[in-house]
Amino acid sequence: MQEVAEVLECGQPKVSQIENGKRGIRPLDLTVLLKHYGVEDERQCASLRRLAKEIHKVDWWSNQGPLLREDLRDLLTLEADSELVRTYESMLIPGLLQTERYMRQTFAVYPAESVELHVETRMKRKELLDNQADFCLRAVIDVPALHRIGGSRDVVRDQLEHLQREADRPNVKVQVLPLDAALPQDQLPPFTIFRQRGEPPADIVWLEHITGGSLLEQRQDVLRYSTAWDELTAAALSPAASQQYIRDLL
Repeated sequence: MQEVAEVLECGQPKVSQIENGKRGIRPLDLTVLLKHYGVEDERQCASLRRLAKEIHKVDWWSNQGPLLREDLRDLLTLEADSELVRTYESMLIPGLLQTERYMRQTFAVYPAESVELHVETRMKRKELLDNQADFCLRAVIDVPALHRIGGSRDVVRDQLEHLQREADRPNVKVQVLPLDAALPQDQLPPFTIFRQRGEPPADIVWLEHITGGSLLEQRQDVLRYSTAWDELTAAALSPAASQQYIRDLL
């Protein structure tokens, strides 16, 4: 197991879940393993790749078409397979907590033909919050994100009120990071930690950037971001104080 984890540059919990059938394997990971084990028979490789795709063939995003980037499909798979999502945003409201009007403003920089697809996809993702028994969201939002909500006053109020309502869910916790928060690191990029279902649970870090997103699965990387998360939640306002801060902005 350790050997496979090193080859895939991930933690052993992920390998254990794949071996036990608790999660599927990404096509890229499968290609790496086939090469590592010297599997060269094209028919066998094609068969294994077909089986890997079959695992998620019923996922709702599988029919969203080519405009949905491959890295976004990875994100959707991670999110759907998670029991806990911890996300930090410095300049934006977290995607699962956005209103449709806020989304449209965010996606305004995208090609016109893909805006509707991305809005539809994000709205569909929000349905995860309705699964209160098996899905939890923890969000830390930096103060600038709350003051950079563009659009009319109605759009701003709508988003802030929506954020308050979502924070009232039993499976959602929102904390606001004040400007004077004391952190060991001055600059932290937005990041999300997905805790995958299964035994043992596996944490995977997602970093989003201008051209897409990337995954961090090495134990030392995950530990670094887990530590950063603990520091953020310790420095942020309590959930109750955060609710009051948002309320004062209305």
